[in-house]
This record gives sequence, C-alpha cells and structure tokens, in this order.
Amino acid sequence: MSHQTGIQAGSDVKEIFASARNGDQYRVLKIVIQDEQLILGCTRKSSKQWDQEYDSLVLPLLEDDVPCYILYRMDSTNNQGYEWLFLAWSPDRSAVRNKMLYAATRATVKKEFGGSHIKDEVFGTTQDELCLSGYKKHLTLLAAPLPFTAAEQELRQLKLSEVQTDISVDTKHQTLQGVAFPLHRDAVAALERFKDKKLNYVQLKIDIEQELILLCNTEATEVKDLPVRIPKDAARYHFFLYKHSHEGDYLESTVFIYSMPGYTCSIRERMLYSSCKNPLVDMVENNLLIEIEKKLEIDNGDEVNGDFLYEEVHPKQHAHKQAFSKPKGPSGKRGGRRITRPPAEGEEDN
Repeated sequence: MSHQTGIQAGSDVKEIFASARNGDQYRVLKIVIQDEQLILGCTRKSSKQWDQEYDSLVLPLLEDDVPCYILYRMDSTNNQGYEWLFLAWSPDRSAVRNKMLYAATRATVKKEFGGSHIKDEVFGTTQDELCLSGYKKHLTLLAAPLPFTAAEQELRQLKLSEVQTDISVDTKHQTLQGVAFPLHRDAVAALERFKDKKLNYVQLKIDIEQELILLCNTEATEVKDLPVRIPKDAARYHFFLYKHSHEGDYLESTVFIYSMPGYTCSIRERMLYSSCKNPLVDMVENNLLIEIEKKLEIDNGDEVNGDFLYEEVHPKQHAHKQAFSKPKGPSGKRGGRRITRPPAEGEEDN
C-alpha cells in the first residue's frame, strides 16, 4: 500500500515537464525534493542515440547519499510522443527519512509528468542497478514467466486440497487441515481494529481448557519490540503490521508469526497450536478479509529483526536455477562378473 506525502511540483518543474513531453529538447531531467517541493535538479540535452549516451549522462547524476528521480528520454515513441524511463535512485547510505520521503512521493512525480509517457520504471540503490547493463537485466527479468495470479493460485489450491475449511468464529470442528477453535469476541474485535489500521499488533493464545483462542496483547509495537513480545516459554500467534520501504515504495505488510519455543511446551500444547494454526489463518484471510503477506514459524524472538523481516517478505529472486548435477558413478573398473552354477549332484545348495 503506497502513501502520499502531499509534496507537489513547483510551477517551473511543471513547465519543464510540459516542454519535455512535447519535444526532443531534453534527454535527461533530474528531480529532487527541497523545502517540501519537487524542484528541478538539472537537465541534459541529447547528442547521440539514447543507449550510446545513457551511462555518461545518468551515472554522474547519482550522488552516494542523496536520493533523486531521473527521467530519461528514449528515441522510441508512442501515440503520446516520446517514451521515457523513470529512474528512482535511493542509495543505501542516504538517511532513512529521505528514503521514506522519496518512496512516498514517487507516485506523485510520475503523475505530474504523465504516466502514459513512461515506458519503464527502474528502482536502484547502487549504480549497477541503474546503469545501462542494469536496465537491460531489468528487461530480462520482466520477460521471465510471470508468477501465478491470485485467481490462478486459488484454483491451484482448490485442486491440491480435497477438503475446504469453512471456519466460523462461533463454531469448532475438525477437518483434514486441523482443529478450529473459536475466537473469543475480544480477539475478533482486536483483529477488526488491526484490519482498520487502528492497531499494528495483535497477539493471540489458546486456552486449552476452554478450547478457545483468546486475545493476549495489542500493545503498539515496532520491529525492535518484537523480540520482547514473543514469549520464551509459551506458544503464541502474532499479527504484525510491518511498515517499511521496498524498491522505492512505502509498504504496510501484514505478517503472521507462529512462535513455538522449542520443547519447553507440553506435547499437547504443541499439537494444539500446530493444528489450530491453519484454520485460524484461513478464518482471518477469508472471513475477516485480512491479507497476510507472509506467514512465519519461529522458535524464539531473538532472530526477529528488521533484516530478517525484510528478507522474508521480499526474498531475493534468482533468475536461473542451478542445474542439477548428477552424482558421479564409482571410480575405477568394475569387479569381474560373477558366474553362478547350479550345485552338482551330491553337493548341498547353500
């Protein structure tokens, strides 16, 4: 989910945008944020074909610790005019506040310039990602087969599952996917507030005697607080609203964490938490309509930090899988062929 900052382009920037869209006067426009306004950093004119001067014009504009936006005109056109590349530069060394500010204003820049004129959009934190070879690698990844759509994934899940779980907060029943304990009304209310962004953390526990899922904690929680929230001697279910920046966009992702601290819990508790997990998640997603971006299982909270969550929510994609290497056969010559014969008359068959 993106979030806008209210920062707008100044009149001079709007005039430059209009001039750039309507002709070939500019090859490059650099846009920065200053005094809560989009301003023009610099411009460059063209003298060669777009790919022949790309690196020499773009790379010098990328500062090591300051984000910016770069619009680069290509030589191709569509029915609106020339096509442009939109480059969002957010170096790792820049301040977190600047990263978030530029991420949240990114959509505004594209809207001010005119989205129909933008052919491709590339986000980069290093120059290798925004150089010409980095852009070509970006195109290669775009040409790769697309992942399943939501509809395709749902159809695939239906084919794989012989049992559909229809879980109510007022009923308890057992299916092949687990045991569904009902949610206490306080837990349901907390999850609804979580859905409306009025809470950013909800912790639930199982009351084994009542066979009921109870509300346990709704304290406002940051990433750094998560290790403290996760008990070291009891299992819990956690719903956390993970706020972060990814590829220039500000995101709020719901993360479900199932924590089971080793073997300090009884066997019965381990079995119940494991059996109730999937039905609980199904109910939250299908009945309460809370979209869960990532489901995690951990044994303690010490491993949960910003880097861990980011890598789990946004795993690195590998363009090519390593080919399977067939194990080599045994070295050396094989032994001589064994010859068997039936036992002679009078010999015992051992």
